[in-house]
Amino acid sequence: MAPAVRGLKSLVWQKLKSSIFDDCGKEDEWKIILLDDYTTKLLSLCCKMTDLLAEGITVVENVYKNREPVPHMKAIYFITPTKKSVDGLIDDFISKSSSRYKAAYVYFTDFCPDNLFNKIKSSCSKSIRKCKEINISFFPYESQVFTLNVPDAFYRCYSPTLEKTKDKDAVMEAMAEQIVTLCATLEENPGVRCKSTPSDNASKLAHLVEKNLENYYKTDEKSQIKAKTHSQLIIIDRGFDPVSAVLHELTFQAMAYDLLPIENDTYKHGPAGKEREAILEEDDELWVKIRHKHIADVIEEIPKLLKEVSSKKKATEGKLSLSSLAQLMKKMPHYRKEITRQVVHLNLAEDCMSKFKPNIERLCKTEQDLALGTDAEGQKVKDSMRVLLPVLLNKSHDNYDKIRAILLYIFSTNGTTQENLDKLIQNVQIESDSDMIRNWKYLDVPIISSSAVQQHKQPRRDRSSEETFQLSRWTPVIKDVMEDAIENKLDSKDWPYCSQCPPTWNGSGAVSARQKPKASYQDERKSSARLIVFVIGGITYSEMRSAYEVSQAYKSCEVIIGSTHILTPRKLLDEVKSLSKPKDTVCIKDE
Repeated sequence: MAPAVRGLKSLVWQKLKSSIFDDCGKEDEWKIILLDDYTTKLLSLCCKMTDLLAEGITVVENVYKNREPVPHMKAIYFITPTKKSVDGLIDDFISKSSSRYKAAYVYFTDFCPDNLFNKIKSSCSKSIRKCKEINISFFPYESQVFTLNVPDAFYRCYSPTLEKTKDKDAVMEAMAEQIVTLCATLEENPGVRCKSTPSDNASKLAHLVEKNLENYYKTDEKSQIKAKTHSQLIIIDRGFDPVSAVLHELTFQAMAYDLLPIENDTYKHGPAGKEREAILEEDDELWVKIRHKHIADVIEEIPKLLKEVSSKKKATEGKLSLSSLAQLMKKMPHYRKEITRQVVHLNLAEDCMSKFKPNIERLCKTEQDLALGTDAEGQKVKDSMRVLLPVLLNKSHDNYDKIRAILLYIFSTNGTTQENLDKLIQNVQIESDSDMIRNWKYLDVPIISSSAVQQHKQPRRDRSSEETFQLSRWTPVIKDVMEDAIENKLDSKDWPYCSQCPPTWNGSGAVSARQKPKASYQDERKSSARLIVFVIGGITYSEMRSAYEVSQAYKSCEVIIGSTHILTPRKLLDEVKSLSKPKDTVCIKDE
């Protein structure tokens, strides 16, 4: 059996189970479930088909598609309150004689607007047995990571073409509502804080979240939570730490997603034409164990694990070859799955190293020196341009890598002159991609020093006593923020609360008990506080790792991190470049 999903995924599944499956009838009656694109992704993140079968679901269908009628069966509709999904529901019950199903149990992910509700009422109300709102409008991507359902969020938040438009206001409002459904699922009413400068995005969103939290807990009759709980929600803008967004990271998950073509968490390996697919997910215990480790440790650990498995049955002796491994798999079905996973991760690690060794290794030293302003011996970098030049002159680096290095140079000097920037772009011949650099100004990151207010940088924690690899000395700024928040060291001028009366915060120690509906997940952390961090405009895999590391270090506080989406440096540069393009060339048309 697969290991139980933990954390957020487990919470979301428990909520869906009690709100939908336990709510709609007899256990011995089989049903069909109708989903739209959003709810298909949501369910796939937190359950398997076997879980649905256990709840009496025999068929999963797409509400948008034409389907064969099954008039003797009842149907559960788990859909978003959008025109397209509602039209799919209405089409199934247009007339009693041609109804596709015996009856409909309708569950919306969140608030259904009056116009859509009235449309359902006037079209097919007789066929509907139940109609409820569940309040889950986020994706539980990992046990401590969530994302929102906001298409083109980066462009809509930062493009100058949408500044002060209804479009941007609507995105902010949608994000606020979705963050509130996360808080409701966690049964938290947190004190909301934000970084006061340089952009007002974080402040705007924080105030919207605070207002929506207040309204939600005022109107939600079932909830026992009325006052603020012992938790904090910190909202940050992507421009707050641009360095972590462009650096090459050498921990396993971050490195793999940066260097390899992994799409939808699917890693393809093996010879061309005979490629195999492996999904990198939390059901794989080995992935969970090694994803945040440095690549040097991973390369050392996996062969050891492979030898361990083989030695259990003494099926092979000496050096492991692929043929002896194949024999081993035939002889030991019990270990087959284990070995398959280890081989996948060994391939993944070797693929990372094959990209790292020829080019990236030298690049990492330059990046670390620029990011920290000191070299591996702790000596101050006196001339950043001298550090940068070898990268720009090296023909084996592609444009993306050169642009990443140029950006780190600019971030380290808090902006450069217009003349210097033009020269850099011209000499490196990246004119067509120059907006990947220039457009950072829309995130309030100084690119041209003369026109920018000197950015007030977050004071860094002293980590000189921590052991690090020379090419991994940089720590994401968000990790400092998490630790400072837990230790109550965040300056309230820089990080103001939005609420009138923030709760007593004691993240680094036990908090006073308060009533909570009992649930096994909550029981694990009876005396704990929660810190929720939300970044507008994407989070990096290194920032996700920070949430797990800080939770591990401060056992009394669980850190949950989320954003509009998850970034890799290349995807981010493409998104930054798109900011100056017209809206209709970037954004998906709204349904």
